[in-house]
This record gives sequence, C-alpha cells and structure tokens, in this order.
Amino acid sequence: MNQRLERLVSILTKEGLDAILVEYAPNRRYMTGFTGSAGTVIITPDRAFLATDFRYYEQAQVQAPDYELYRITLSPLKAVAECLQSLGAKRVGYESHVVTVKGLEQYKAALPDVEWVATDGIVEGLRAVKDEQEIEAIKKAVAITDAAIEDVFTWIRPGMTELEVAWRIEVYQRTHGASALSFSTIVAAGPRSSLPHAVPTDRPMDVGDPVVIDMGCVVDGYCSDLTRSFIIGEATEEYAKVWNKVLEAQLACEKGIVAGMSGREADAIARDIIYSAGYEGQFGHGLGHCVGLEIHEEPRASMMYQGPINAGAALTVEPGIYIPGWGGIRLEDIIIVGEGESTVLTKAIKLMAIPVPSR
Repeated sequence: MNQRLERLVSILTKEGLDAILVEYAPNRRYMTGFTGSAGTVIITPDRAFLATDFRYYEQAQVQAPDYELYRITLSPLKAVAECLQSLGAKRVGYESHVVTVKGLEQYKAALPDVEWVATDGIVEGLRAVKDEQEIEAIKKAVAITDAAIEDVFTWIRPGMTELEVAWRIEVYQRTHGASALSFSTIVAAGPRSSLPHAVPTDRPMDVGDPVVIDMGCVVDGYCSDLTRSFIIGEATEEYAKVWNKVLEAQLACEKGIVAGMSGREADAIARDIIYSAGYEGQFGHGLGHCVGLEIHEEPRASMMYQGPINAGAALTVEPGIYIPGWGGIRLEDIIIVGEGESTVLTKAIKLMAIPVPSR
C-alpha cells in the first residue's frame, strides 16, 4: 500500500468508516494517478478499488497499479453499489462538496442499509502537504512561467493589445513544455490594471501605462502561478513608491512565513506593511493560496483563514495595491513553506519599468 493510501486509511480508521468514495477528479488523480475524466475510487481499510468504464479501463490499468479495477458496464451507480455490497460496507463516507442531493438519494435507494457519512476535505487535507514528486512537478511549471515572463520583457511594446500579449504568453508556455494553462492569462494595462482579475481586451498599450500580467501553466498535472507588474517607459515617482511598497510586503512575507503560522498571521505580514503606508482598503484580496493539482487549494493566507499553514505547502505570495482610475500593482511568487524558513521557487526577475526602444 502506497503512502497516500496509508494516510487515508488511517483517517478512515479514526473516523470509523468502512469505506470512502472519492469522486472529485483532482482527489481521484491524487489518490490513484488516474487522469481519466470518469471513475469512482472506493477505499476501505484493507482494499482499494477504481471503478471506471470501457473508455478508460486500459488507461487505468497503467496509471493505477495499486488499485483493483472494477469495470463499469451499464450504470456507475450500480457498479459502485455492487462493489460496496460485496465488501459488506455499512458506514460509507462520501465527498459532500461533490455528491449532489439527487446523487445521495440514489445511493441511499441503492443501498438502504448503508449509513452515508458526509465528509469534508479529507483528501484535500492530504494534498495540502506536497511530497518531493509534487514539488518537482511544480518546479517545472514554475520554470516555464519564469521563462515566459522574462521572454515578455524582451518584446512587449506600446501598441500591442492585452489580448495579443496574453496569446503570445500562452503560445510560449505551451511550446516550452506546458500541457495547459493553469488559468486564463490576465493582462491588464493602464487604469484597467486596478482590476485584480481583469480579462484581456483589444485595448492597445501606451507609453506610461502600468501593466499587470498574471499567468500560470500546468506540467505533469501541477500548476504554477506568477504575477509581475511594470510600467511601459519610465516609472513615475508615484508608481515607484507603490511598486516598492508591494515588493517590500512580498519580501517580508517570503522571509517571515514559516510552518505552523496561521493563514491570517501570514496575511498580516503584508497587510500591516501596506496599510501602515496609507493604502488601507486598496489590498482587497488575501495574500495567497496554495497550488497543486488545482490552481487554488487549501490552506490559504488570508484574513479569513484561521487554520495553520504546514511545512510542505506550496503557497503563492501575492500582495497588491489597487487604486481605481490610476492602476494596480501585484507581485507574485510561489514558496514552499518550511519549518525554519521557506524556499522561494519563483526565480523570474522583477522589473519596475520596461524601456521603450528608440525607433
């Protein structure tokens, strides 16, 4: 039994569950290695099954060698019910954020003698601490994103549209080893840069525009996330003041965040610096979130997150200042949270200004 199964089985034993169903795709992949789009994982203290259909059966044989395969022929519900019945499971956990009310009713109708127990975040809790293999995959994705933004710095020019820049970033990442983007690339210039999640438009960039670029890619299933902000041309005194304050907050977090700190405490490192500089109300999102098989994972660094950030978490550090009508600045790296100090994975240079080339 592999380590991930052992850790989950220990939780089943503690919770008094005879079995648990894992249907959420990222959790299914984490537990099994199976990347198909359909299947249910059934785990008991003694056995582990992956139920899937003809389309993915051969794939599952290769990707999930630690699992017994259960072939779905007609109905996924029937197959899962048959499997649980054969195991004699009486107390079964299900992912409460995945199984719908209708789905639960169907399970109860198929197996009326089973006690169905809603679970919340069991596998996600395991995923919060990254192992060496996961960290290596994240490093690969980060390296591609690092190279992509440094490539942008060599060619971005006034007159280019936000959409054009976003497309060239996507092409670069996909042609340099990424299997996908981890989210739609954000490119926002001028006053639109104050929109933290702006969608690129056909607006041309101009000299003096502040620009925010937020990008990420996927390698071996794992995500990267990076943001850089700069001005096209020479930085004004006001822009430099805000940019340096965001950088100060980010560097303080990368030095100060350690394992065991709560998400709220981590967020406060940046928030105190930004608010004390007079920008209260202009840093309206959390400091960061974890990344992995999904671009947004727990735990988070925010005012709302009281839980701890443990060693091995892959956490974004992305403070920002946003001033409507003027623009915004956000800088984002990924760190691996450590016991004594954290490790910054992101290596891309941070430039305050991109010179406009002479004609």
